[in-house]
Amino acid sequence: MKIWDKKTNINLDKEIENFTSYKDSKIDLLLAPHDVLGTIAHVIMLNSIGLINVKDFKSIIKELRNIYINEILTNNFIINEGIEDIHSQIEFLLTNRLGDIGKKIHSGRSRNDQILVDLNLFVRTEIKEIVLLTNSFFDLLLKLSEQYKNILMPGYTHHQIAMPSSFGLWFAAYAESLIDDLLLIRTAYRIVNKNPLGSAAGYGTSLPLNRKMTTNLLGFEDLNYNVVYAQMMRGKMERIVAEAISALARTLSKMSQDICLYLSQNFNFISFPDHFTTGSSIMPHKKNPDVFEIIRAKCNLITSIPNEISLISSNLCSGYHRDFQIIKERFIPMFEEIKQCLSMFNYMLNHIIVKDDILQEDKYQYLFSVEVVNDLVLNKGYSFREAYQKVGLDILNGCFKPLPFTRVSYSHEGSIGNLCNAKIKNLMYTITQKFDFQKLNEVVKRLIYSKIYFNGTYKNPIFVV
Repeated sequence: MKIWDKKTNINLDKEIENFTSYKDSKIDLLLAPHDVLGTIAHVIMLNSIGLINVKDFKSIIKELRNIYINEILTNNFIINEGIEDIHSQIEFLLTNRLGDIGKKIHSGRSRNDQILVDLNLFVRTEIKEIVLLTNSFFDLLLKLSEQYKNILMPGYTHHQIAMPSSFGLWFAAYAESLIDDLLLIRTAYRIVNKNPLGSAAGYGTSLPLNRKMTTNLLGFEDLNYNVVYAQMMRGKMERIVAEAISALARTLSKMSQDICLYLSQNFNFISFPDHFTTGSSIMPHKKNPDVFEIIRAKCNLITSIPNEISLISSNLCSGYHRDFQIIKERFIPMFEEIKQCLSMFNYMLNHIIVKDDILQEDKYQYLFSVEVVNDLVLNKGYSFREAYQKVGLDILNGCFKPLPFTRVSYSHEGSIGNLCNAKIKNLMYTITQKFDFQKLNEVVKRLIYSKIYFNGTYKNPIFVV
């Protein structure tokens, strides 16, 4: 079934059909629940402006809810062979089961604004899941930071031993990084949280649509007002969201790289239970960090997606182009990849084993050279430059003696002795509260599980659970 079929008895060439659509139906299965929600909101609006009568309206809503609850939620929903996309499948099912009244759902819509609505609803839901997983991972990092805040480790610059650090600092650093990542995701979420429905093919329609009604029904913060711009968001929205997700991916990739180094025999700062690592087919001593290498690779691939989207869409003029379909093939799977990485990171770090005597080795004594310099400045009257030169000469001449390290000397905000984890936690709480995900739950409850009533004019639907 092609909803653009003009009944001219001209069938699209099979080679052309396979080349242009063969992946689309598989990816569109992920959009199925969102397409139903968007269609229900559209049908409610069409009823309110008199384009669908009450009898047909009730039949359509009942069947759409049946598809959502009994087919999509139970994983029994499919896109039949020969049907192009999710929009066509929903209309096919309604027409097949209800007759010609199923054909009424497309009034005032194009597949162009349908896919925009589906993508926005899909991304909102995926961002919600990502934020919840990120928040759980954040809590674990701060817990580990507090648990291991007194255990020192070497800090590095240029891959050279630099100054003393701690596991408290290391874990909390990545926790705070997640806050900035969610700031970017929050911005992307606000851009996504606008309603393009009613823009049709990008130029509106002469039908008297009530776009604010569908905006409210679908829980959008606002609508994309200009219908041309609504269509211009295709490609732009995906790139902005991918940029935000790639920031999170970079954080996970960087921490994965740290862990791969720290697990190696040359560092030996941390370990995991044997059954969390893999071995070698030839070297019996190996404990390989495969999980973190795979996370690193997956996250690095995610960081390439914004550039791919930009390359596909940057030279396209306004209006719809089939190029956007290729974006969908790269964009939609990204969410499952980042969620898997977050879940696995959380799982692994719940079993991390931290070594507590790292700095006992002689090679780390120069970590404390700055402590000696600072002691000369604070207690011996040296200028910093004089103290620096004296300690440098002592190291060169082999007579350097490190001072005992005390955490209390690091008292400023965010240092070893003053991690400020409570403030970091409060920052995360402030960010996550701004997402207001409760509205997403209300959309499903309203459109799928509530009884719908109208006042006497049919213009203001009332939902009762």
